[in-house]
Amino acid sequence: MEPLIRVKNMYKIYNPGENEVRALDDVSLEINQGEFIAIVGHSGSGKSTFMNMLGCLDTPDSGEYFLDGKDVANLSDNELSDIRNHKIGFIFQGFNLIPNLDALGNVELPLIYRGLGKQQRKEIAGEALSKVGLENRMDHRPNQLSGGQQQRVAVARAIAAQPPIILADEPTGNLDSKSTIEIMNILKDLHKSGRTVIIITHDDEIANQVDRVVRIMDGKIVSDSVNP
Repeated sequence: MEPLIRVKNMYKIYNPGENEVRALDDVSLEINQGEFIAIVGHSGSGKSTFMNMLGCLDTPDSGEYFLDGKDVANLSDNELSDIRNHKIGFIFQGFNLIPNLDALGNVELPLIYRGLGKQQRKEIAGEALSKVGLENRMDHRPNQLSGGQQQRVAVARAIAAQPPIILADEPTGNLDSKSTIEIMNILKDLHKSGRTVIIITHDDEIANQVDRVVRIMDGKIVSDSVNP
């Protein structure tokens, strides 16, 4: 069976020449549909660069990237945008919510780019917020929500369009321990429902809760193991 994600000999080099930085240095990785995986590394390890590649937010200098059987390494910005909109739900450490929109409006936003009508958008966004336990906070703006609630809005936004891949960049990095447990439980439920969930993290406690751990250091994958 073709893997959902196949990366082969991927390089990303900044400042080519004498002072070059190999953010990704000959990286190869396969991720199957339905996996629950953490990509783990310290600051400067290359994990954020790798996340940008996996999320089609950036393109490699060389190497292959096949997503769901399609070669995406050399697509145009518009083509990459279309893939992001249909294939990947993003959850960021900083929430990335629009301050002047309420929770419902924030979750609706990516659905606009899918061309959905207003009523349909509201229904889908409302369902997504209910799934993360915020059915009573839909009309609240980000500054009226706790950090954990803001991250749940971000999760709802990521899952509203039901993308097959959830890509979470340090999703618990700005949260207290209670909110961290809540967000991890939501991600586990998403995995159980059939989504492929990829978490980018530096935190071994988070990595211990997934099925597979890929460790990256100095732009290279140094280990790939299954959690017992």
